Amino acid sequence: MVDKIQKCKDEIVTRKRIQLGTFISEYSVRNKNDLNIPVYSVTNSQGFCKEYFGKEIASKDKTTYKIVPYGYFAYNPSRINVGSIDWQRCEEQVIVSPLYNVFSVSDSIDRQFLYYFLKSDIGRQIIQAKATGSVRDNLKINMLKEMTIPDICLEEQKRCANILDKLQKIIEFRKQQLNELNNLIKSRFIEMFGSGRYPTVKASEVCDFITKGTTPPTGEITEKYEIGMIPYLKVYNLSFTGELLFDNMPQYISADTHNKQLARSKVLPNDVLMNIVGPPLGKFSLVTDEFSEWNINQAIAIFRAKDRVLPRYLMAALMQPNVLRPFLEQAVGIRQLNLSLEQCRNLEFPLPPIEEQRAFVELSEQTDKSKYLFYCLEYIRNNFNAMLEFYMGG
Repeated sequence: MVDKIQKCKDEIVTRKRIQLGTFISEYSVRNKNDLNIPVYSVTNSQGFCKEYFGKEIASKDKTTYKIVPYGYFAYNPSRINVGSIDWQRCEEQVIVSPLYNVFSVSDSIDRQFLYYFLKSDIGRQIIQAKATGSVRDNLKINMLKEMTIPDICLEEQKRCANILDKLQKIIEFRKQQLNELNNLIKSRFIEMFGSGRYPTVKASEVCDFITKGTTPPTGEITEKYEIGMIPYLKVYNLSFTGELLFDNMPQYISADTHNKQLARSKVLPNDVLMNIVGPPLGKFSLVTDEFSEWNINQAIAIFRAKDRVLPRYLMAALMQPNVLRPFLEQAVGIRQLNLSLEQCRNLEFPLPPIEEQRAFVELSEQTDKSKYLFYCLEYIRNNFNAMLEFYMGG
């Protein structure tokens, strides 16, 4: 696969760019006769989907809804900047909210190639630049037509899209394997410690302290590492599986800022981190010893375990649905969900003897050895992103 990517790179030397208006035409046919056509939405993660958050997206009056035939694109003008665009490949025709924009594409451009372009970082940056300053940062169809795309022949577009499709399938397969491993650990936790077999404790009883991060002074965060600097973690460095994703847009602060303005939020190896600002909530990480000290922003809480609880067990306990679900339901906020430190301290979970905690941790560590799949996934993602950047950058 890597050889194919390199071959594509070697064969393309220079590229012109051409406006999207050359290839796309707005389509504004409404469901005037109130036909019984399936109602869909377009999300950034699923593309076209019938349901979102478990509810069908539809109003009683569907006569103003727009029809999207098979092969046509649709997007939410206020969310295309986060990737809410897709081409319809679900049914002969569907309908979407009248707020959506719908367009067809000519035979001179490959749909899947265009899809990848509009979903790429480069495509979204152009979209953001075009939409900024308009009403609610909406991207109107005429703005979309003004965007430029690399002028690549149709055959080359299809080859690029085909390679990206294969990489995407591998990524999804690896993600499924990782999910199965994580579900195995969760199931084993319930088997070992569920059913009220052990007394419960509050997090505050088994942690030296629980606190949250701090926002550093303006200009103190940098992406460039120099000797002595301290890694600075944000929510996107945490995960739903417990891995610490520091390679994801790493940032740093000076040792002086770390020891003075942000001294309260120093993080050490084996600390458990949880995001307390969302959505989404429920992301965790067990801090590694890659650095001797770390720091975090205000959207993350630190749990530092006492001798009564092993850090790996502590994280697994906090991640359990029956522990976390009632906790998340207490989150306050309309657009932004916030969890207080008091709520963090009052989290309750079973506390088995240290020997049984250690048995669970050993099982988890054995499973971790199978998580080389995670690193394979990151490698594939990097190749996928490099491919996108090369083709779409122009």
